[in-house]
Amino acid sequence: MKVLLLHNRYQYAGGEDSVVQAEKALLEENGHQVVLNEVGNDEIVSIEDRINAAFSAIYSSASKHYVSKIIDHFCPDVVHIHNFFPLLSPSVYDACKNANVPVVQTLHNYRLGCPNAMLFRNNTACEDCLGKRIAWSGILHACYRGSHLQSAVVAAMLAVHGQRGTWQKSVDAYISLTAFQKAKMVQAGLPREKIYIKPNYIFDPQSLNITRSNGEYALFVGRISPEKGISTLLDAYLQNSLHIPLKIAGIGPQLENLRASIQSAGLDNVIQFLGQQDKLAVMQLMHNAKFLIFPSIWYETFGLTMVEAFACSLPVLASGWGSMAEIVENNVTGLHFQSGNSTDLANKIKWAFEHPEEMICMGKNARSAYEARYTHENNYQQLIAIYQAVIDKKRRFFFPE
Repeated sequence: MKVLLLHNRYQYAGGEDSVVQAEKALLEENGHQVVLNEVGNDEIVSIEDRINAAFSAIYSSASKHYVSKIIDHFCPDVVHIHNFFPLLSPSVYDACKNANVPVVQTLHNYRLGCPNAMLFRNNTACEDCLGKRIAWSGILHACYRGSHLQSAVVAAMLAVHGQRGTWQKSVDAYISLTAFQKAKMVQAGLPREKIYIKPNYIFDPQSLNITRSNGEYALFVGRISPEKGISTLLDAYLQNSLHIPLKIAGIGPQLENLRASIQSAGLDNVIQFLGQQDKLAVMQLMHNAKFLIFPSIWYETFGLTMVEAFACSLPVLASGWGSMAEIVENNVTGLHFQSGNSTDLANKIKWAFEHPEEMICMGKNARSAYEARYTHENNYQQLIAIYQAVIDKKRRFFFPE
């Protein structure tokens, strides 16, 4: 099978970029011919670049022409689009349609129903624009990058293609990462029957050369930013006199302020900020921790860190809503706490630390969940089944029996 992957990289590499590379490697490992074509937001530098990007976000004839040439040269069996925003634009769907090539679109975020792609505003979940013809609330609150103008561009893109029927007619299959995300995207107007649920995956860390020791600490891994709930986690320590060792791996806009708060509270001997860690170092931390804390206060589309923890037999304390509640089974693979409730989180941290045998059992269950749902073998079978379904459907349309 020949697969063309299209992806608009972010200015700062994130989880979506990693997933694109991982799926490319997975397909190539199984003998498929793969071409990955990427553009990057780091190309947007000048004011002129930003103006052009704004128009491109709605419809880019240049991107359509560019992708058409790639399709003519490579002749793919399927085109898999990961992110088209802003430089590629939905015009690439038309390039595929004109060439009679089926299109699969992964929903890495909530972009097709929300201008900021997160269903999140003012540190809480927000569904004001979900299912609306025009995302007026997103424009009013400058939800995209704090800019009314840029938010209006995203809202225009959603409105134009909603009116054109692009989301309903020009994509043969969507990949949602969880059932929760699928439900939200159906609310946004995507056709339920075209949305397949396929989670992300990770390669088994047991293949890595990792030494295991009995670390007496809790662990947070992620971006140090408001939506990740790091403030809820640190408030659990500051307001509830917790002295259970905590290691925090990651960087982000809140890092320096939160580090200063911990130092002024005299907790820098309890809470350790490790900064950015590479994948091997994260796996080492996970293998030796007591449990992972995932306190995100937005819905999350998936939460790859939780699956990495599962693969390391590490139970997870997670916000009990959205996709997190779907991935972490309460009292089976971890514990739920009320999102944003630092006292509830503190109580769960205390319980987890005081019940090591129960947490070891949950860790074993977490590993079983990884083996059942999140291995690269399982993921490959699901991905190919989706590709084959859209290829067969397209073939039946043009060559009915």
